[in-house]
Formats: sequence, structure tokens, C-alpha cells
Amino acid sequence: MELNRLTIIECHDGLKKGDFTSVELTQACLDRIKKRNKKINAFISVFEKEALEEAKKADEMIATDRQQELTGIPFAVKDAINTIDRRSTGGGKILDNYISPYEATVITKIREQGAVLIGKNNCDAFGHGASNEQSMYGPVRNPHDEKHVSGGSSGGSAVSVADHQCIFSIGEDTGGSIRQPASFCGVVGLRPSYGRNSRYGIMPMASSLDTVGPLTKTVEDCAIVQKIIEGRDKKDATTVETQDIASSKKKLRVGVPKEYFNVEGMDEEVKKIIEGKIQKLGKNKKIEIMPVSLPMTKYAIPVYYLVVPSEDSSNMGRLDGVRYGVQAKHKTLYDLYAKSRAEGFPEEVKRRIMIGTYALSAGYYDAYYKKAQKVRTLIRQDFERVFSDPDGSASGGVGVDLLVTPTSPFPAFKVGEKKDDILAMYLADVLVAPAAVAGLPAISVPAGKTKKGLPVGLQIIGNRLEEEKIFQLADFI
Repeated sequence: MELNRLTIIECHDGLKKGDFTSVELTQACLDRIKKRNKKINAFISVFEKEALEEAKKADEMIATDRQQELTGIPFAVKDAINTIDRRSTGGGKILDNYISPYEATVITKIREQGAVLIGKNNCDAFGHGASNEQSMYGPVRNPHDEKHVSGGSSGGSAVSVADHQCIFSIGEDTGGSIRQPASFCGVVGLRPSYGRNSRYGIMPMASSLDTVGPLTKTVEDCAIVQKIIEGRDKKDATTVETQDIASSKKKLRVGVPKEYFNVEGMDEEVKKIIEGKIQKLGKNKKIEIMPVSLPMTKYAIPVYYLVVPSEDSSNMGRLDGVRYGVQAKHKTLYDLYAKSRAEGFPEEVKRRIMIGTYALSAGYYDAYYKKAQKVRTLIRQDFERVFSDPDGSASGGVGVDLLVTPTSPFPAFKVGEKKDDILAMYLADVLVAPAAVAGLPAISVPAGKTKKGLPVGLQIIGNRLEEEKIFQLADFI
């Protein structure tokens, strides 16, 4: 039995029965990392010594009947999420030697259960990217075909789970950064409702969109991790009280938005796979499928790429090369500031800072950022209308519980294929950005593979704070 291939449920049961120890489970994951990481580059930092020490403590907890759901289970964390006393680079050289003095709330909750932090995952620098080619530590490669990208920005997190280098991982999703790589790599990835999980301790990109969520091997595992990390946090005023996730027994009304199947660049093979899954869902007596329309969908990408760079340009101001990370010797403070940011950020980070600064500048704020926020409200109202549908005009007379769509219009593309085509890269988020802009929960689950063996993901979008419905439908799939 290859221990690193087990799910959370299987690990928990095996540890409880004494079939293996946490040290053995952790070592199996570390061995896989040593064998594969040079090829696929899913980890920036691996904490071998510390992980084995944590595993020994976990075994002591299990031996004294203090085992919890995640006790002794190795996990990884996107490097844009802070972990106390551990290197946290965010994928950027400007923080190459940064050791975080504090930790993200969601990570603390996991580690309090006795889970084993095995390493930090590679990612597009500070979340800026859709392919994981914008990491300053090299691109992450897809384990299903190493010539293809992993997706981004949480590509390292998705790959570490798909390649069985850890049992689960924690990523961050601003506009699709969990769901898109989950789709490309054939794993489960959840973007929770905005405010369900604490954002304290993550390196902020766009504060009004950033969320933290799990990447796992199964839907059941995803629900387990989500239940542990959610809830109000006094360190994050945007968080809300949540109820326990439990599957509903009622019949689900599932909407299929036509706009998501007619976007530019839609791959016919992907479309066929998702439509086939929807047809199978329609045969389930607990599910009712109906067509819906979300006409504001087409504006999500332009809204996203105005709101995000604007908030980004403000958040990135703290990374000035003086207070955090790399500090080289320069003649003047200005030289230190200029050189650190010029050499410590990849091109995409600098591009978004410039776009955001421009959009927020005097004379342009109303024309760009303010207008984008108004359209963002219309996108949110579009979803609210379909979910509630008080007049029966949007979805055949009844509101829907959930929406199903492709996660991405195409499977993973080749490394370097879109890197220099900025607009094409931005459009990679066309199907995941709308839910993010509206602050809604969404999950990507594996739906099949193309003829070339590349995974295809199906996206389920739910109403705010209704993750339990998402998990119910994901279980059916």
C-alpha cells in the first residue's frame, strides 16, 4: 500500500487502527517529493526535519486517544499564505528569505488538530497568474503531462495533491486560483463564500475578492477540511458565523447558464464532457436540470482586471524591499527600494501594479475603478435573480439552488504557449471570475479526461453561504 495515495478518511482510519503511523505516512509523502519535485516543481520549501518531529507528536496524540480528524495527516500550504517560523516567499524573490513571525488563522486551526505541515507550495508570485508560470521559482508542471501547465495561481497546491506528494493542501482563490488548477490537475478545489474562512495571514492581492480554501482528492475530504477552517475570526472583520456543513435531502434544482458554454475559445471536447455529465445528472431523481441565463457574465473579466489591479497596487505597497525579505546593500534608500521591486517582482506583478495605480489616479478613478464596481453590483444581482427568481422569469418559473458550468473553457495548455499573450492568459479565468466577483462559493470537481489524458473540471456555483448544497451535488458527481 502506497500511504501517500490515501485520502483523509483513509489516513484517519488507518492511523486510528494502528495500520501505520504518522511518521510512516509523512515519510511516504517526503519520499514522493524527493522523487518528483525536481520534475514538476510543486514545492518551494520542504520542511523534512520539522515535519517528522510534528508526525512523532501526532503519533503521541493518537496513542493517548487525542486523535482528531486531521491528526497526523501531512498537508501543504500555498506559499502566499503565512506559516509561523517557516519560509513564506509568496513565489517572489523579494521575499526569498522571509520567515513569517505569524500564521494564517486557517493554518493554525489545521495545525491545532495535529496535522503535519510538510512544505510550502509553488505559486504565481503573490497570486498574479493563471498558469503558475509567473513564479520566480520556475513553472509548476502538470503531473498528467509535464509539458503542460498546472494552472494558477495555486498550481503547486493542486499538483502536490494530484501527484500524491501530500494528502491535502490549502490554496487561495481571488478570481479562480483554486478552481482552475484543480480542473487542470484533476482534483477537488473549493472557493468558499467570501467571509466564510478567515483571510488573516494570507498575502493580500485584492482584499474584496481573496478567499482561502482546500484542495483535496475527494469531495468528502474537501468538506472535512472546510468544516475545520471556517468560522468567525476576530482578526478578520469580514468573517461571519457559519453553520455545520450537512447535506440536504431535498431535491436540487440545478441551472445551466447558456453563457458559460459559448465563451470565446471554448474547447469542443471540454464542452462535450461537461454536457455529458449534466445529462447524467438529469437522470438522477433528486436533481432537476433547467436552463438559465446570466447575461452579465461577459463583463466579469473586464471588471476583475480593473478591481484586482486597483486593490493590488495598494496591497503591494508594503513590499518595498525595506521592511520585509531581501535587503541588499545600496548607496541610497531609493536604490534599495527601486532595485528590490524591479528584481524581486516578475513582469505580471509589475504590470498589475501599474494598471491599478493608473485606474485609481486622479481623473481616471470614476472612469475605471468606480465604473467597474457598479458593474460588479450588476453581476452580483444577476446571480441573485437566478437563485431567488421571485417573478419566475429567469429560470422557468422556479429559482435554482445551484449552477453547473465548465471550470475552464479548455484543458491545461502547454508551458509557454500563452505566457506572452497577456489577453489570452487573462481569458483563462473567464468561467471562474464571475463567482469570485460576486463573492459566491464554487467548487471544481473532476468530470473526465480528454483524449490526450488531460483532466476536465466541472464547476458548481452556489448561493452565498450555501456550501452544503454544493457538496451535496458534488457527491452525486
